[in-house]
Amino acid sequence: MTKKVLVTGVSGFLGHHCAVELLKNGYHVKGSLRNLDKQDEVMNGIRKEIEPKDNLDFVKLDLLNDDGWDDAVKDCDYVLHTAAPFSVVEPNDENEYILPIRDGSIRVLKFSQKARVKRVVLTSSAVTMMGVIYDSNEDSGIVSSKDWTDPDSKKINTYIKAKTLGEKAAWNFIKNQPDNSSIEMAVICAGGIYGPSLTGNLSGFSLKGIHRMLTGHFKMAMIPPAGIPMSDVRDLAKIHVLAMTEEKANGKRLIPTSNSAYSFMDIAKILKENGYSKVSTKKAPIFMIKLMSLFDKEVKGMVPIVGNSISADNTETKEIFEWEPIPFKKTVLDCAKSIENQI
Repeated sequence: MTKKVLVTGVSGFLGHHCAVELLKNGYHVKGSLRNLDKQDEVMNGIRKEIEPKDNLDFVKLDLLNDDGWDDAVKDCDYVLHTAAPFSVVEPNDENEYILPIRDGSIRVLKFSQKARVKRVVLTSSAVTMMGVIYDSNEDSGIVSSKDWTDPDSKKINTYIKAKTLGEKAAWNFIKNQPDNSSIEMAVICAGGIYGPSLTGNLSGFSLKGIHRMLTGHFKMAMIPPAGIPMSDVRDLAKIHVLAMTEEKANGKRLIPTSNSAYSFMDIAKILKENGYSKVSTKKAPIFMIKLMSLFDKEVKGMVPIVGNSISADNTETKEIFEWEPIPFKKTVLDCAKSIENQI
């Protein structure tokens, strides 16, 4: 019998790649959407890789209320929870990010537990670890699954705080669940997510950023100095799916990121060297970024990562799955190629 998997946020950059990976591996996918009007966009993107036939359904769900969750997780063997707001723009109210990320994760786990789902794979971020470097006043370092960002730190933005609180709340739920109705969980701590877009929707931070570079409209027309762990969206989808069933993945914070940190300047140089002539490789001075942050909420949200170069220890993840990350140059160029038609 075909196993069923609920993918929350299936219209997102990572979500529809996860759906493709699941379909290629013979699973039946239930994809959650906040707005069912996006069904065609998601379906058309998935069809570029595989014909779903009768193995893809859509359900309407919201991370902030219980409506529809019982039916959505019914008969599901696994859940991939990829849905979450992502933006570096500082919100007027921090709960705009915290509530859907933290409370949404608990909602997923609660209904999955009730439905006797075998395992939830939760998408988190390497930023839940990177705060230890920000607070150390060092400008570079390597973080690991043992590291935790301090959500009360004054050196992080609201998104980083929300992701840290969300993952901590999820682990607390798993730790305190009753033995007679327990579910398993694996967490995927992603880096900056790049790679090919299937749908042509460029609303996400990374795709929007590459689009701005390619068209010469990157904010400030200069590149902010910041190095972070990176993840190819195809690697992330693969590891999400493998983590559902791999025994060694249960209870782990997995880190499917590049072997070293990459910066926005690295991305710009890769593009420039491969024929994308409009891309700027001028470095933005840190003082200019801090000045702009006083009146630009997007720039303000980037201040914590500026001037740092942080990588993540992906050794355990590579060993568990016998996996090597896609070369970052390929990630960037495949991403750019998928965006070209939108210019």
